[in-house]
Amino acid sequence: MTPRVISPFHAFLMLVLITFWGSSFVVVKATLREGLTPIGIATFRFLAAGGLFLLSLLLSKLRNRDYSLLVERGDLPRLLILSLTGVTFFFTIQYTGIQMASASIASLLVCLLAPILISVLSARMFNEHLQTKHMFGIGIAAVGTLVVIAGSTLSLQGSMVFFLGSLILLSTPFLWASYTLLGKKVMEKYSPFLVVAYVNMLGGVCLVPFSLAENSFYGIFALNMQEWLAILFLALTCSLIGYFIWFYVMSQVSAAVTSSFMFAEPLITVLVATAFIGEEITLSLIAGGLLIFMGVYLVSRR
Repeated sequence: MTPRVISPFHAFLMLVLITFWGSSFVVVKATLREGLTPIGIATFRFLAAGGLFLLSLLLSKLRNRDYSLLVERGDLPRLLILSLTGVTFFFTIQYTGIQMASASIASLLVCLLAPILISVLSARMFNEHLQTKHMFGIGIAAVGTLVVIAGSTLSLQGSMVFFLGSLILLSTPFLWASYTLLGKKVMEKYSPFLVVAYVNMLGGVCLVPFSLAENSFYGIFALNMQEWLAILFLALTCSLIGYFIWFYVMSQVSAAVTSSFMFAEPLITVLVATAFIGEEITLSLIAGGLLIFMGVYLVSRR
């Protein structure tokens, strides 16, 4: 039986994980300021991550000859859809939103709104009745989102670019919820790590045409040391090590306990963004974030 109480070691691993994932928004924002494009960063990250996942799978095969690296041909279209929703489109849109708006808002919207959408869509798919408290929670989260976007835009003297970037970021929770629910059955059939490996590899390959179209692909040969370190940080710690920690801890502890750590990720992002790239913690960000968190809490309660 999966234990409900998390051990200090597993708690430490989850804190490391949310530090990686929370700071990734800030690393992307800083790298964008260096001149790389959102598509360029996403392409370089997932090509590198795909290579690391492939190497990891090959090493697993060497250690265990019975470990299967292949999936059924009929599942390839579903894996391609997962790659597009979970990597290619998701990170292109997210990085574009971060460039136009802020790292803090990107983290807040995807980390807190995605669980609400997953709960709502899951209830619809499985014909579950949403209780009054769930509907109330959705309403509170919606108000919180409005406060975050409107308040932050007004604090920047009505910046239209910031406002549009925030609206773009609003699509990321929908993409992540779609990826999560579509991938649920695939991950029941195969090893979750194998599925994530395929998603990272296919997602990186699918980004190449977009990168070639905007003429950013060949920029990989002109990356300086700081930019390479940023790409490797995103590929190694956030993709490979991050997902390894996620699935390892989830195999040892209940999914509910593991997922609860994700609610602290926006706090990591806000603190790192304030310390390293000068983003301001506004009253609207705090108030809206608290409202969204309250909404998530109500929707997540069963």
